[in-house]
Amino acid sequence: MPVQITIIGLGQTGASLGLALAAHKDRVFVTGHDKEFSAERLAKQKGAVDATNHNLPAAVENADLIVLAIPIHQVRETFGFIAQDIKKDAVVVDFTPVKSEVVNWAKELLPAHCYYVGLAPAVGPKYINRMDSGLDSARADLFEKSAFLLSAPSGTPGAAMKLVSDLVSLIGATVVMTDPVESDGLMASAHLLPQLTSAALLSATVNQPGWKEVRKVAGRAYYSVTSAFSEADDAESLSMLTLQNRQNVVHSLDRLINSLVELRDDLENEDNESLKKRLISAQQGRKNWISERGAGDWSGLDDKPVEKLTFMQRLFGSKFGQSTRRDG
Repeated sequence: MPVQITIIGLGQTGASLGLALAAHKDRVFVTGHDKEFSAERLAKQKGAVDATNHNLPAAVENADLIVLAIPIHQVRETFGFIAQDIKKDAVVVDFTPVKSEVVNWAKELLPAHCYYVGLAPAVGPKYINRMDSGLDSARADLFEKSAFLLSAPSGTPGAAMKLVSDLVSLIGATVVMTDPVESDGLMASAHLLPQLTSAALLSATVNQPGWKEVRKVAGRAYYSVTSAFSEADDAESLSMLTLQNRQNVVHSLDRLINSLVELRDDLENEDNESLKKRLISAQQGRKNWISERGAGDWSGLDDKPVEKLTFMQRLFGSKFGQSTRRDG
């Protein structure tokens, strides 16, 4: 019998996960839920889900794996809505880029008979230069050759983490084992800092003196940098994410500010050699990163050991034996 997976949130991320899993209908059955009826209908039409259920508690009651692909400000409330309907030994996963606070919500609101595991996904190299979002931009190969940060609260059974890890592998991505604190540190630089940098540039230019003329000539470079925080992004979510990850974000901003000060000092001192060296180093760093991301070969990653059980064992075996069950 296929494992029952419920995806809550059928935007680009949730629908792409569903489309990737559609190639494995012999192993999984995917139910989709979204707050918008239209999103549920379209996801079903696209083949991203096998069924939909607009009643949230009913959508999760038979699920072995529940995936929350929703903004951070909806996660805590959703935990509360589904808590009493989660079946024994189910695994709850979220895709938000900040984990430490979500771990606290999971401990507070989810029943002791289920398990929480956090995933912070990245898109694959094929789509790294695409800025589109929403259900229309969902793709079955969105996550191919990408890396997912996997973290879980202390004491989470290896079997629960292995189930999620194998699910990530099934859609063509690689798991990087972390803990919630480490994951938050990595995502502060990789996910939050670019958006805040974009927002800062907009604040420093839009509606400032001279903007009426600047806007006429702002071109590709301006568009590229400011695209990190576009109209498709959720300002409420970004604000909440940065506050929840405040210490790491402050450190990231300090590093950025220091880099800007060094550039400014080179200019003030008319130090052409230092400025050129700094810019060449940055350019080469980006070139190296693009090459690594394009290859998408993370096989050398030093993953922490987890219980070695196959995906099929996890789906069709006892899932979570007595030895892997948490207390309470």
